[in-house]
Amino acid sequence: MCSFDHEYSSPLCFTQSSKSEFLDKARQAREERKGYKARDRAATLIQALVRRFLCRCRLQKQIRKEVDDLFQDAGTTKRNALSIFKIARKLLFIFCQDDKLRFEKLCRSILGSMDVENEPKVWYVSLALSKDLTIPWIKQIKDLLWISCQFLKKLKPDIMQDNKLVTLYLTMLVTFTDTSTWKIVRGKGEALRPALTRICENIMGHLNQKGFYSILQILLTNGLARSRPSLTKGTLTAVFTLALRPVIAAHFSDNLLRSLLIHIMSVPAVVSHIYTITPECMTTIQTHDLLRKFILFLSCEEQCVDICVCLEGSHTLCLLGNLIHLGYLNEKVLEEEANHFVTELTDMLSYCQRYVSQKKSNLTHWHPVLGWFSQTVDYGLNESMPLVTKQLQYLWGMPVIRTLFSDVLSKKLETQEPTPPPQPTTSQNNLPVKSLFKRAFQKSASVRNILKPVGGRRVDSAEVQKVCSICVLYQTALTTLTQIRLQILTGLTYLDDLLPKLWAFICELGPQGGLKLFIECLNNDTEESKQLLAMLMLFCDCSRHLITILDDIEVYEEQISFKTEELVTISSFLNTFVYKMVWDGILENAKGEKLDLFHSVHGWLMVLYERDCRRRFSPDDNWLRKDLKPSLLFQELEKGKRRAQLLLQYIPHVIPHKNDGYDQLRRLPVNSIKGVIRVKFVNDLGVDEAGIDQDGVFKEFLEEIIKKVFNPALNLFKTTSGNERLYPSPTSYIHENHLQLFEFVGKMLGKAMYEGIVVDVPFASFFLGQVMGHHHSTFYSSIDELPSLDSEFYKNLTSIKRYDGDVGDLGLTLSYDEDVMGQLVCHELIPGGKTMPVTNENKISYIHLMAHFRMHTQIKEQTAAFIRGFRSIINPEWLHMFSTPEVQRLVSGDNAEIDLDDLKKHTVYYGGFHSSHRVIIWLWDILSSDFSSEERAMFLKFVTSCSRPPLLGFAYLKPPFSIRCVEVSDDQDTGDTLGSVLRGFFTIRKKEPGGRLPTSSTCFNLLKLPNYSKKSILRDKLRYAISMNTGFELS
Repeated sequence: MCSFDHEYSSPLCFTQSSKSEFLDKARQAREERKGYKARDRAATLIQALVRRFLCRCRLQKQIRKEVDDLFQDAGTTKRNALSIFKIARKLLFIFCQDDKLRFEKLCRSILGSMDVENEPKVWYVSLALSKDLTIPWIKQIKDLLWISCQFLKKLKPDIMQDNKLVTLYLTMLVTFTDTSTWKIVRGKGEALRPALTRICENIMGHLNQKGFYSILQILLTNGLARSRPSLTKGTLTAVFTLALRPVIAAHFSDNLLRSLLIHIMSVPAVVSHIYTITPECMTTIQTHDLLRKFILFLSCEEQCVDICVCLEGSHTLCLLGNLIHLGYLNEKVLEEEANHFVTELTDMLSYCQRYVSQKKSNLTHWHPVLGWFSQTVDYGLNESMPLVTKQLQYLWGMPVIRTLFSDVLSKKLETQEPTPPPQPTTSQNNLPVKSLFKRAFQKSASVRNILKPVGGRRVDSAEVQKVCSICVLYQTALTTLTQIRLQILTGLTYLDDLLPKLWAFICELGPQGGLKLFIECLNNDTEESKQLLAMLMLFCDCSRHLITILDDIEVYEEQISFKTEELVTISSFLNTFVYKMVWDGILENAKGEKLDLFHSVHGWLMVLYERDCRRRFSPDDNWLRKDLKPSLLFQELEKGKRRAQLLLQYIPHVIPHKNDGYDQLRRLPVNSIKGVIRVKFVNDLGVDEAGIDQDGVFKEFLEEIIKKVFNPALNLFKTTSGNERLYPSPTSYIHENHLQLFEFVGKMLGKAMYEGIVVDVPFASFFLGQVMGHHHSTFYSSIDELPSLDSEFYKNLTSIKRYDGDVGDLGLTLSYDEDVMGQLVCHELIPGGKTMPVTNENKISYIHLMAHFRMHTQIKEQTAAFIRGFRSIINPEWLHMFSTPEVQRLVSGDNAEIDLDDLKKHTVYYGGFHSSHRVIIWLWDILSSDFSSEERAMFLKFVTSCSRPPLLGFAYLKPPFSIRCVEVSDDQDTGDTLGSVLRGFFTIRKKEPGGRLPTSSTCFNLLKLPNYSKKSILRDKLRYAISMNTGFELS
């Protein structure tokens, strides 16, 4: 059974395996046949490709040979247009970058054919009239011109060979985009001009679609965006002509005006180059009234935004510069389209502002006009920025200012007949004085009435709206063009009558004039309110700048721009405005434009306040707010109210310091160094003086040590010429440890101020200003403070400013020669300054540099050390509530005469003395009638250790001044007893005290007075005691 099964299954298995093998072999055979066929097809395809390549190479070689043969005999034979057309068609068929030389020859051949006289068959353009060739010819010329554009894109005009090719390809474009040079349309051919003109328009339309304006932009940028332009007059004329042709042909359509603005007018300083290199093109611009068309196109807000978005920041600025330049050159258009023009410039500046960053970061780049900028600034733009900046400067140049502010400047200020100044003597020595009087009288503003708020002008009138929009423009320029902000301010203040007339305009706004209207605007968020506040902001920024750069003669004597009475009115306006912003809580929540407004108004206010502190022009109570109760303010300070803190921070001068202002300094918290210091004096004999230090002895020690270190003979400090005020000596380095000494002196002065001790140290105001940190303020001007150092030097410097001739004739350089201990030392005001002459252009910089050197650079290290010591005791923020003269009073006390009535009123009596006691009556009579003011000061120093009275009167002397009747010497004195008090009260003496002197305990502000029997004895003993400068032991 098993065997049978085996025999039966074997053939079946064999048959199945054979079938499988057979199928596999069949499949392999099919795949092999398929592979053979694929290889055959591939071989055939490769062979075809190779044959085609070889055929193409032969054809290209043949065509190139034909082209080369045709142009080999260039200039010897005239070729007809058809032959040029055919060879051009062949060249275009095989054209690649290797054929650029052949293409150049072809272009020259075509242009040459156009110059032939009276041979229509030679003119290349004649083929456009052939019925069969018109369309092929148009296609060919389009291709030729586009290839020319492609070459222009890559060429560098500053390379001589490339410059020649630029001229060639531009000539091609100029020739075949307009019929004006075609000889075929002359004479009888004039009838053909309309048809041929349409062909040219068709060609230009084709080029525009392919990016013609982008090519022109690249060419202009390559040729002009550099320190020296490489485009010639002919080249620039050709480019500008080509740029205008499509626009003119399309009758200044919006699309083409857009292309012109984006690609041509955004090229850095292109208008400046056109004006300089090819003035004829400027005539073309004016003929076609292009500026007006640009202004009207951009007057559509959407179109203006579209342009800005396409250009982004830097190139929007370039477009802005070109438009401003065109406006400067087209005063009539500027005047007629002022409203649109101003709005568009404002919008563009606002767009640029989006890219302006407040600080450096990894995402910002430095821009020479805009500061830190969130876009990269390419090399070409950097090279062009000086020219772009010059274009922007036209915006604040006199012609444009006069045009835009015509409504304000046309206002006639009411005048009155001036009273001629008294004529000085006519001697030779007085001639300069005479000319000064004459000049001051001629330039003085005193011939017009004082400008005060009057009201009456509607704020919704077209005139007011126009002036507001112009102010918004310039304010936007100030906040956007951060690196040339000072240039803008200087330009706006150049016209002497602009700011007073703008102030007159402000005075007329609203029903009551000025202040009330602007206070209301603070609480409104309307566009009208924002524009009115922008006007105020611009007025403040410009006026602050003006007053900062004017010297005292120009402000007080010549009264340039503003009369001093107007400065009083303006300061009152600003003071109230800032006070309202602070006290009404507006400043607490202010941000953005409102915060900028506050800083502008506050800045102008503080410049006026500082000027008034230095040299008064306002009444005594001009700066005070009578409606502000100090008690309320201090209550709010104790409660931590924000408005009270801001008031002290920004306008502390509104607080009447005669009440509690100065006393606030004493309430401030202390640091460790401000603790109690104990002092013991040693007399000339080497013996400790008697006396217990209860602050008074330390006061005397402090006063003595400060007197010594401030003595000019020590050469730590010098005195100014004239008023002998103290400032650090530039040659203090003769002391090895001079900077440590300055730091110590600063600490001692700080300690004295902190303890309320007045010391007789009159500082130069410029130095005191530096101690207060004023030199870091944006309101600070070195030249204004120079008279406090050297009034004669100040006069000499300002005479250079007024010098009418060529300052270069004076032989000055940007350096300062100083005699230092017998040796002449040259200090350069800037690197290389000793080789740089002072000229009319840089004389203002020279004056400021010189003032800065004398007051800052020379004593920089000494001042820094002094400030370091001083501020280790006194927080600089504590002094913000005081002006420089007020801080001088904090240091040195009042210069006023000692008020004996006030002293008598606050005197306490001991030991039997009383106010009606005869010795006390004698004492007050001696002090008032027999003693000089110097002796009274010596008496005060004898009893209190300070020669000046407390700032707020003797009510603030702690402990109060007291007089005690004594019977014995200090070493035997055990204090008052019932018997001693009764004896003193009833004038009963143990023995005559005529041999004893009055003594004092300065620590208690106590005068110890024997019960003298005669007034003359009291007078003599007291005079002797105070003159000996001795404290406890002369009894």
